[in-house]
Amino acid sequence: MKMKKFINSQETVTDEELTGLGLAYSEILDVEGHMVISKKLADADRVTVVTYGGSGHEPAQAGYVGEGMLDIQVVGDIFAAPSGKLVFEALQKADKGHGVLLLTLNYAGDQLAGKQAMKLAKKAGMNVRQVITDEEIKYDPEGEDNKRGLAGAVAMYHIVGAAAAQGKSLDEVAEIGERYAKNMASLTIKVSDATHPQNGQSFGDLGETDLMEIGAGQHGEGGGVRVPMMSSKETVATVGKALVDSIGLKSGDKAFVMINGCGATTMMEMLILYKDTVEYLKGLGVEVVANMVGEILTVQEAGGFQLNIAKWDDEFLSLWNTKVHTPALSREG
Repeated sequence: MKMKKFINSQETVTDEELTGLGLAYSEILDVEGHMVISKKLADADRVTVVTYGGSGHEPAQAGYVGEGMLDIQVVGDIFAAPSGKLVFEALQKADKGHGVLLLTLNYAGDQLAGKQAMKLAKKAGMNVRQVITDEEIKYDPEGEDNKRGLAGAVAMYHIVGAAAAQGKSLDEVAEIGERYAKNMASLTIKVSDATHPQNGQSFGDLGETDLMEIGAGQHGEGGGVRVPMMSSKETVATVGKALVDSIGLKSGDKAFVMINGCGATTMMEMLILYKDTVEYLKGLGVEVVANMVGEILTVQEAGGFQLNIAKWDDEFLSLWNTKVHTPALSREG
């Protein structure tokens, strides 16, 4: 079947998307080639925050560039990391004399680009710290421990962005980011496959079955367990236990919950999943104090969702309840 996507050319998908982003949100950000830059960066007198990654995951990551979150996001091609040199150039552009925090999701291409950028930054004498997110937990006891970075990184963008806005030092902002990364856990539950927007190829064969896959990764890389479809409540109880055990949530704790739709899952389903997650955690004596529900980091039209749970303290909650203004997230605080 011919791919049905409203594009003009397979070769210019990312370039045209970025042009459109710049036109749609010109009051918030500038687009320079494959760099998406917050307009707030021009007057920043603080630690700044940079991240990078492939396109195809909209609204992430460029949708979170702006006040209270990212200063620059470097955009690669569809599902591909940008070059380390371009990431380094973003670090240079972001540096306002107080240091730069570089956020990296745990994928081979992203890790390589980050290592190259950090090496160039060190050679240039820059003050840069790197925090890596790898919150995916292993669900298959017989499988590999992939520890991929998933949508949980998006909440952390605001936590570290808010810390930087308060004038904290680079070491302090990096410590907050590292602590956040260690206190969250995620799993992807996939029910149907995405289509690559440049070649029309499907990401796997799950859509041809009556099964769902727990632990499928962001792009449907696999490594999870295929099981018969379950209800929302059954799925939350199954996946929630694994996440709760991973971060050691216990009665009396506070938690952040993210239901991230992978692209084809309806808001109706996501709200039911969120309700069931809140009720599940309440049954354990855990209070949900903040959330994100919706399409946050997608994979085109993949069916399914990611459940991310983070153990929060008062500092995380205070940082979260501050002003943020980006294309995908806006709140007065």
